[in-house]
Amino acid sequence: MGIRWSEGGGAKGAEHRRAESDAQMKTIRFPLTREAARELRAGEMVLVDGGIVITAGLPTHERLLACLEEGRGPPFPIQGGSLLHLGSYSQDTPDGRLEILYMNPTTSTRFNALMPRLIRGYGLTAVGGKGGLDAACVTAMREVGCVYLSFLGGGAPLHSAAIRAVEEVAWNDLVAHYRLVRLSVQGLGPLTVGIDAHGNSLFETLQAEAAARMPGILARMSAERSPG
Repeated sequence: MGIRWSEGGGAKGAEHRRAESDAQMKTIRFPLTREAARELRAGEMVLVDGGIVITAGLPTHERLLACLEEGRGPPFPIQGGSLLHLGSYSQDTPDGRLEILYMNPTTSTRFNALMPRLIRGYGLTAVGGKGGLDAACVTAMREVGCVYLSFLGGGAPLHSAAIRAVEEVAWNDLVAHYRLVRLSVQGLGPLTVGIDAHGNSLFETLQAEAAARMPGILARMSAERSPG
């Protein structure tokens, strides 16, 4: 089945802005090798070239897990690859193709309960989306050698401009942004390594810093409200 991507939604402007920052960031090639995943460090900013697998659907994750539990392969191979929490505004064309108009990240924490088993079962080297993942997921990532890439929420023009082709689509009975989709991308980003393969998490660090500052903030607020 022929599948294409249609440019739109400010793609030219996004291409120009991305070109200006390309020289300042590391470009990594997907599928990401386990060795390359372990070389990345939390806080690094990267661009991605190559093949990625995306979905924004909980039913899709449940189906992938069922494949593992029932000993059958997924619709196309994802072993040692990526699973990124990216949704898309897409449409089916009259000739049976999937046309992606734009894509944007969804919140990864929605999938916390399933991700440790998927990371271990498929030996994933990269996951991502927005909002991070919980401690159980971080443990699985450290065991396997997997990184979490944090996408800019609301950065649809930048993310969409990186799409070069839609390579494969599975589970067409689901709504378009829940389907399992393999994309070819170039210069996808900028993305932040939010959790590295050694268990270092920017999300945990920021939460700890915020918690440490909270008593002082509350004390100042209380003092300001007290009558002089």
